[in-house]
Amino acid sequence: IRDPIFFPSFIHTQKRNPVTNLKDPNMAWDFFSLRPETTHQVAFLFSPRGLPDGFRFMNGYGSHTFKLVNAKGEAVYCKFHFKCDQGIKNMDGGLADKLASSDPDYATRDLYNAIANEDFPSWTCKIQTMTMAQAEKCSFNPFDLTKVWPQADYPLRPVGKMVLNRNP
Repeated sequence: IRDPIFFPSFIHTQKRNPVTNLKDPNMAWDFFSLRPETTHQVAFLFSPRGLPDGFRFMNGYGSHTFKLVNAKGEAVYCKFHFKCDQGIKNMDGGLADKLASSDPDYATRDLYNAIANEDFPSWTCKIQTMTMAQAEKCSFNPFDLTKVWPQADYPLRPVGKMVLNRNP
């Protein structure tokens, strides 16, 4: 959502219909159809990648743009990407429906068991950076949550790895 004034409207799409107390897909689709900036997220959500086969097989992204400052006081804007080292793995809608009713904790259990079995999941942390000068000349607002920074212009740079190697 580009404009914070629309956040309450988005939240209402996630709630139950006040008359029927049922989930109402029309509320969500009304919002999506009236907010073109939701197109990227809706397309992703309703693609096969919208159904990851657990937490171990999905990428993670920081939606917001962050500011990094080095020891010399030089700053850049930054986007974080956590790329899954296990590879992306998704499930089909039928399996997702079955698990939603028979094992709603499937993803949590899968992650916990993998760590317990020392099959430690990991993600390579990569960043995209943009200088202040680049941000001023950028054709889009780099702070807009609905925009994806082009990797051709702002390439991903590996900076580390996150490994989940113990359960709480």
